[in-house]
Amino acid sequence: MSEATKNIKEPVRKTKVESFDISRSDETLHLATDLAKFIKDNKLSTTVQGKEFVNVEGWQYAGSRLGIVPIVDHVINVSTDTEIKYQAKVTLFDMRSGHTVGAGFAICSNKEQGKKFYQEFAIMSMAQTRAIGKAYRNILAWIIRAAGYEPTPAEEMDYGGNTTAAEAKPAAATPVAPMKAVPAEPLAPAAEASVAYASAPQKEEIIRLLNHPVITRQEKTKMLLNINRLDEERATGAIAKLKKAIEDRENGQAATAA
Repeated sequence: MSEATKNIKEPVRKTKVESFDISRSDETLHLATDLAKFIKDNKLSTTVQGKEFVNVEGWQYAGSRLGIVPIVDHVINVSTDTEIKYQAKVTLFDMRSGHTVGAGFAICSNKEQGKKFYQEFAIMSMAQTRAIGKAYRNILAWIIRAAGYEPTPAEEMDYGGNTTAAEAKPAAATPVAPMKAVPAEPLAPAAEASVAYASAPQKEEIIRLLNHPVITRQEKTKMLLNINRLDEERATGAIAKLKKAIEDRENGQAATAA
């Protein structure tokens, strides 16, 4: 983010979102072709029972080509004494219109198959990842289908319910030592779970400022990749720096024109 205040004398280049328009089927079908190649070339799909499901990175790529970015609204700890469980909500922000165009909710629990020994931060992170995929699925499923893949994010296929008795038998042979450490593992990330992340209005303000013509594509990309990691204090600082960078560059541009 600090780079936003640098390179004041850099030539102004107007940046814009990719030209694809979700309301026009002819354009989005071109996107589907491009998407199919991108997913295949970067191995962004998972095979489940002979069917191909796109990983969340593939859904994010499709969204980014349409100028639609995810914003994590909240992550709620709904754990109990016997279960680590998080719920996340993600909204989709259209950078063209400046409006919210979709949303998705998801949960993740250490009661799920294969997640018994997951640390708390990993459960929280997976809830966010699933919510991002779910939000995109709600508006882009047909594009993923047109690209030749199943219209369900791969991360949703992770959920297999609680481990059955038959599946639990091999676990009996697991060394006892790792199990002793399980109660202590959530303690380290507990502080992380209490972090006050940037609010949705703060994120929307950052995105609005990033769309200003004097902000370069590189600066915009770097900030968007990290926007969901900002806490409230850092988001406030980012907004202030962006406003200053915009003001300085506009003044510099006006002085040059004079």
